[in-house]
Amino acid sequence: MEQPRLELSSLEGHRSSENPESRDEKTEEEVDDCPIEEVRLTVPITDDPALPALTFRTWLLGLISCAMLAFSNQFFGYRQNPLYISSLSVQIVVLPLGKLMAACLPKKVFRVKGTAWSFSLNPGPFNLKEHVLITIFANTGSNSVYAVGIITIVKAFYRREIHPLAAMLLTQTTQLMGYGWAGLFRKFLVDSPYMWWPSNLVQVSLFRALHEKEKRPKGGTTRLQFFLTVLITSFAYYIVPNYLFPTISTISVVCLVWKKSVTAQQIGSGVYGLGVGSFGLDWATVAGFLGTPLSTPAFAIVNIMAGFFLIVYVIVPAAYWADAYGAKRFPIISSHVFSANGSRYDVNQVLDTATFEFSQAGYDAAGKINLSIFFAFTYGLSFATLAATLSHVALFHGGSIWRQTKAAFNRQGGDVHTRLMKRNYAAVPQWWFQVMLVAVLGLSVFTCEGFGQQLQLPYWGVLLAAGLAFFFTLPIGIITATTNQQPGLNVITELIIGYLYPGRPLANVAFKTYGYISMSQAIMFLQDFKLGHYMKIPPRSMFIVQLVGTVLASSVYFGTSWWLLESVSNICDPAKLPEGSPWTCPGDDVFFNASIIWGVVGPLRMFGRLGLYAKMNYFFLAGALAPVPVWALSRAFPGRAWIGLVNMPVLLGATGMMPPARSVNYLMWGAVGLAFNYVVYRRYKGVEFTQIHDKFAYNRST
Repeated sequence: MEQPRLELSSLEGHRSSENPESRDEKTEEEVDDCPIEEVRLTVPITDDPALPALTFRTWLLGLISCAMLAFSNQFFGYRQNPLYISSLSVQIVVLPLGKLMAACLPKKVFRVKGTAWSFSLNPGPFNLKEHVLITIFANTGSNSVYAVGIITIVKAFYRREIHPLAAMLLTQTTQLMGYGWAGLFRKFLVDSPYMWWPSNLVQVSLFRALHEKEKRPKGGTTRLQFFLTVLITSFAYYIVPNYLFPTISTISVVCLVWKKSVTAQQIGSGVYGLGVGSFGLDWATVAGFLGTPLSTPAFAIVNIMAGFFLIVYVIVPAAYWADAYGAKRFPIISSHVFSANGSRYDVNQVLDTATFEFSQAGYDAAGKINLSIFFAFTYGLSFATLAATLSHVALFHGGSIWRQTKAAFNRQGGDVHTRLMKRNYAAVPQWWFQVMLVAVLGLSVFTCEGFGQQLQLPYWGVLLAAGLAFFFTLPIGIITATTNQQPGLNVITELIIGYLYPGRPLANVAFKTYGYISMSQAIMFLQDFKLGHYMKIPPRSMFIVQLVGTVLASSVYFGTSWWLLESVSNICDPAKLPEGSPWTCPGDDVFFNASIIWGVVGPLRMFGRLGLYAKMNYFFLAGALAPVPVWALSRAFPGRAWIGLVNMPVLLGATGMMPPARSVNYLMWGAVGLAFNYVVYRRYKGVEFTQIHDKFAYNRST
């Protein structure tokens, strides 16, 4: 089918020796040689570089959207029932606003005296590229700022002071550091057609539905009609599980039959147990913790569900009923820490409030930390996942990484989308990234070493965290770009600094944030860059929007949290809050407990020779070896393509979201994901106008 092409004359046209007609003609002749079928079915191979991108409308709507989402998500994040507003709402709302501005604003061109710069408040109809950049602004505002958790536990839990400038710099540097080295990986994670970022196809499909005009097929619907139908239907159904029948959010057949049996509750409860026979009829049950399954490829869903069944229905029950680590004294699935007698562990007892460091006397009195059997295996499997990620990438992607490295020097490689981007737009210079990295790294060291070392982390800790994040960005980026699953560095960073610099809770969480979030931000930056790659957004415009949006969002998140922490008495302390007060900070309570466990008690007293779970370290070896037989079999039987789809990092890390996710969330997520991404996709991918699959994919708000 011929792809539609948008036409618009603009002051912001691309400077090129070719005229528009010749460029359009070449675009029409391009062959879609992308090796990924889902991308070929979703992403158009046309581009009009004359469309304006960084317009007055982009800046106004983008900055307002970014600030509003950042304020709302942080404000409601401290409440008992947190409210999260995603960028999807902005993506839909700004379309009529943009068209209204295009209809009402004057078209006069304003020129900046003494320069060649000029701009117009209204350069023409509101277009797709403006819409994409506004959504990128909204993405930066909707993503939480992890470092705010450090500020919260310092002021609300430890009841200590932190300099406001140190707190502000902490939020900025942790969010920006990863951007500094993201540019080094563009060749591998953006230009490579094999790094296809499945979740971006959701955005592409929605943008096309909102902007492209289609002729309604006989007996069918257009993308926009389908989108509106699903939107209205899902909104109407939302009332059923949330107001009329809340119990259908989680239903357990086993628990209904054997209501008084503890064993039945352990086996059948979808919330507190293994979830056998449980299901839910609420979209929040499906996507509330794991995200929408509609943007995860079927092979990745199969890997996740295989790992889930292996861990939850084989390993954990066997260990629990064998009473490994005294498992029967504790709940089968819980993220809390316990004393040997099964009571909750008093984490405050092991902290010397005078020195703000580990108290040996308090620890001797409280005893060793005990975990539920599931939570103990969660840590072991996180070790295995990290090791398997390195091994998997080396075995399955090592050759392609080397080839792309050589091709980078010859400016070769890529598919039709890469060719269009290189031909029509100037790339972001590497020195932009290098300057940012040096500046942010310097500010990070100043933040931790200055202000009386309130954050406890020395300069070498900052450098080590940055090096760790840099090292893992490529392997974890490859896993994320191909499976839509991102292994985290939170546990390994806590483990490393816990051994190297024990007894200091703030040093632990600061190191974790610089190590884990810097990598996560780099991957998010590259994912957004790939979205711009698919939508043919000028790379320099993408860079500017991501940078400005991140600085603004970090500032608003910091300002909102600081205001609430200073103005709400006894915030985050339910025992002292008035009855019914919503300011209980449920997420920050978990963050605080982790700072005590890893930062004060330390991994030596949990996973080392002084702890109960030293054998969990063998999972590092198991994870490193796990991809080897899969790789060997894929080489021995090249005709069996399914062998290469077995992804051990994804399989071993399947239950990484449990808790807070529960068994019923996984069961429903897997069922819905396979129904759409295997059954529906295989049945309807041959339908005209780039497939019904596209329609289902972008309706992740169902």
